[in-house]
Amino acid sequence: MRQDILIEPSILSGDFAKLGEEAKRAEDAGADALHVDIMDGHFVSNLTFGPRAVAAINRSTSLFLDVHLMIYNPFDYVEKFIESGADRITFHLEATEDVEDTLNYIRRSGVEAGLAFCPETSESLLVKYLDKCDLVLLMTVNPGFGGQAFMPEVLEKIRFTRNVCNRLDLRKGGKTPQPNKKSDIDDLPPFYIQVDGGINQETAKECVEAGANVLVSGSYLYGAPNMADAISRMRNLGKGK
Repeated sequence: MRQDILIEPSILSGDFAKLGEEAKRAEDAGADALHVDIMDGHFVSNLTFGPRAVAAINRSTSLFLDVHLMIYNPFDYVEKFIESGADRITFHLEATEDVEDTLNYIRRSGVEAGLAFCPETSESLLVKYLDKCDLVLLMTVNPGFGGQAFMPEVLEKIRFTRNVCNRLDLRKGGKTPQPNKKSDIDDLPPFYIQVDGGINQETAKECVEAGANVLVSGSYLYGAPNMADAISRMRNLGKGK
């Protein structure tokens, strides 16, 4: 079965002095969304953007903004980032004890909710949340810095997650077909499994073969001689599957 692969350049690897231009460059290159990493200096040791920077990026592009919170107490910041233009907010399981409340709050606020997992976190913990979120992000590096090497051990977690989604017939948004009820569920794409960290053409192929269908890439895409060509090559990995 063919699966559509979505490509999200990570603006963390762009030129911070030209965030608007870098956002527009990703849009012009045919990206499906822009990935925006928010780091607080506590959950991870780096610091990046705040709501005002996200708002400035949002003014520069019509791309879907996928805001990835690598911060403690993400619930407290949901409203600020939605006001800044976030279309999806993804936060880390490891950053809060209020996982379900935060997922529910994000969805009630009218944007998509994603749940992220660090490489060392057991994949068994994600099963109970699959039907409560729109996307699962499996980090393929330790969060906090761009340019790290891909961790191949995460491939087994991707396979596990895709197998669970297939067994439950989960689609985008954690939705499953309703028995004896006419539904457009078949029009929904497979459940979104996103990977982020060390993603280039070679590691993207491994991730897609394992079951990922949303690829975040920073250094590889922003450093490519032609971002549009690089995005096209990644997207074509899903053809013929």
